[in-house]
Amino acid sequence: MFFNSVAFALFLPTVVGAYWLAPRRLRTGVLLLASYVFYGWWDVRFLSLIVISTITDYVVGKRLYAAREDSVRRGWLGLSLFVNLGMLGFFKYWGFFVESASSLLSSIGANPNPPLLEVVLPVGISFYTFQTLSYTFDIYRNRLEPEENLPRFALFVAFFPQLVAGPIERAQRLLPQLRSLPVDFRSIEWGAAATLIVRGLFRKVVIADGLARYVNDVFATPGEFGSLAVAVGVLAFSIEIYGDFSGYTDIARGTAKLFGVDLMENFRFPYSARGFSDFWRRWHISLSTWLRDYLYIPLGGNRRGRVRTYANMMTTMLLGGLWHGAGWGFVVWGGLHGLYLATERLWSDRHEHKPLRLPSPLVFVVVTLTWIPFRAPSLSHAVDVLAGLFGPLQGRQLVAAPFIVGALGIMSLIIDRADDRGLANPVANLPSFAKGMAYGAAIVTATVFASRTAVPFIYFQF
Repeated sequence: MFFNSVAFALFLPTVVGAYWLAPRRLRTGVLLLASYVFYGWWDVRFLSLIVISTITDYVVGKRLYAAREDSVRRGWLGLSLFVNLGMLGFFKYWGFFVESASSLLSSIGANPNPPLLEVVLPVGISFYTFQTLSYTFDIYRNRLEPEENLPRFALFVAFFPQLVAGPIERAQRLLPQLRSLPVDFRSIEWGAAATLIVRGLFRKVVIADGLARYVNDVFATPGEFGSLAVAVGVLAFSIEIYGDFSGYTDIARGTAKLFGVDLMENFRFPYSARGFSDFWRRWHISLSTWLRDYLYIPLGGNRRGRVRTYANMMTTMLLGGLWHGAGWGFVVWGGLHGLYLATERLWSDRHEHKPLRLPSPLVFVVVTLTWIPFRAPSLSHAVDVLAGLFGPLQGRQLVAAPFIVGALGIMSLIIDRADDRGLANPVANLPSFAKGMAYGAAIVTATVFASRTAVPFIYFQF
């Protein structure tokens, strides 16, 4: 993937230079071309899916806005859903559903012989599908006017900093920025952009990739490790996925700032949450708000009684789990979070709507344990990891791992507690020479302590 290669180090400065040297009227085209090159570098064939999604929702948006009859509007909305969810369903879930149905039929004595296709999952398809669908939904609800400029709408769908792993932007927020891209490069927050990119690289290549080796070993063969080592491996994954995904978000937000675009915040120190609804207000914010606005509320939200509210929560989180991947482990992970949210809501309903506030360490431990079915390659592996937590101390040990996890975890929390502006200002206010030295030292530190094994971003698989 382009984002993981040395080529990206050449790609980004080239795009930034071409963007700011180009006449203003051509800058949308420069970014769109760069976005298509960025995605096509992985597999040019799958650019066709982005183009199909773009043209479909561009046309549907205009037709929806012009239509007055509800039946016609529902028909256009149905076309968007059919095209977008059809592509997502085929490429992401075909094998999962076929294998699950085959296993079910085999369990009752049938002998199915379903067609098995080797379908490659297009990177980022879940992200840009949800992004384009939110555009169509908002026009259908009369909350948004359609974008008339096709290249600009295509850029909204394919903007390369956040194309493959979010944040999932709303048209109401991103399209106005693309309509009024800054004219003067001196208006760009170069210090804030550089800080986010360097911080993201540190989180990814030092924290996440540094822990990946321990995590992979423990989850691959949990039976070989003592219980302490298994516990460390589970804890390490909790920190790894946070460093990995928040690191990507930092890089995406910093890169977007180079073009004068402000992407939404996607993490707000989630491991300090005081409850599970609080956790989801802090973790993967662009997805959790999408599920709330386009799934939970249309299902009825909390407007149709307590039982229906709990059912809506569970349904939303089950589908949110399935969004992450075609596997029962993701479904179990989503179901557990749905159960936590419903239990929290039940407690609140019985205590005059007073929110349940739990100790942050307790929430962190439960969230960390819930990552097990998410990370394990199968449900049987997840059971083995859980069993390993309560097994004997004897076995392979990760002697240095507790110290690594503790040190990197503390660094991650310290970094996370400082907001973007608080981090950027001390550097931005330094003299040019000192500023260059500070950024250079950060890059050298990330390079020296980076993992020597390239590890793809975890959320690229979704």
